[in-house]
Amino acid sequence: MNNDNIITATKAFVKDSLEHAEGGHDWFHILRVYNNAILIAKQEPVNLFIVQLGALLHDIADSKFHDGDETVGPRVTREFLFKQNVDSTIIEHVVNIIENISFKGGNEAQKFKSAELDVIQDADRLDAIGAIGIARCFNYGGFKNRALYDPEIQPNLNMSKEEYKTSTAPTINHFYEKLLLLKDRMHTKTAQKIAIERHNFMTQFLDQFYNEWNGLK
Repeated sequence: MNNDNIITATKAFVKDSLEHAEGGHDWFHILRVYNNAILIAKQEPVNLFIVQLGALLHDIADSKFHDGDETVGPRVTREFLFKQNVDSTIIEHVVNIIENISFKGGNEAQKFKSAELDVIQDADRLDAIGAIGIARCFNYGGFKNRALYDPEIQPNLNMSKEEYKTSTAPTINHFYEKLLLLKDRMHTKTAQKIAIERHNFMTQFLDQFYNEWNGLK
């Protein structure tokens, strides 16, 4: 198959695989990240085919929904792309992207780097901030039956990877433990520019949230 046909097949595979996924990690999340990645890639010296595949498959089996098992996504990706007769070098690059894209608490060094990973990571992080980021954050908090906010539970900014994965902290804490950190962790100029407006929207939301929580507005 040519690249366009492979992308079409990949979209169909991912959409079908995520039919019953949690709302913040469903097909529409993938589609937004894919569109973000295409936008960013226009300004970057990258292999667009790898960016497309990586964006589409980056959450094919998020470890959060597989008992923390980080091997499922890479394995599913490798098996699917092999069946599409994708070149082995491209398959390994996409698998490396999937293994290294996650935030993981933000304190763990990536073991793999590439321009394509930078683009997809930025695209994924953009979907974690702004209005959609807020919606996804609370949707996942509800999915995990977490408290909205507890003033007595302070955010933990120095979590290990395991602490991050097993955290049960209130949803508001996640803003400080991840979302508000992402603006300064974008790799590309395109994403950096978009992130500023989305970051400011989140800070405005938090101001309003605390005012309402404390009966000030």
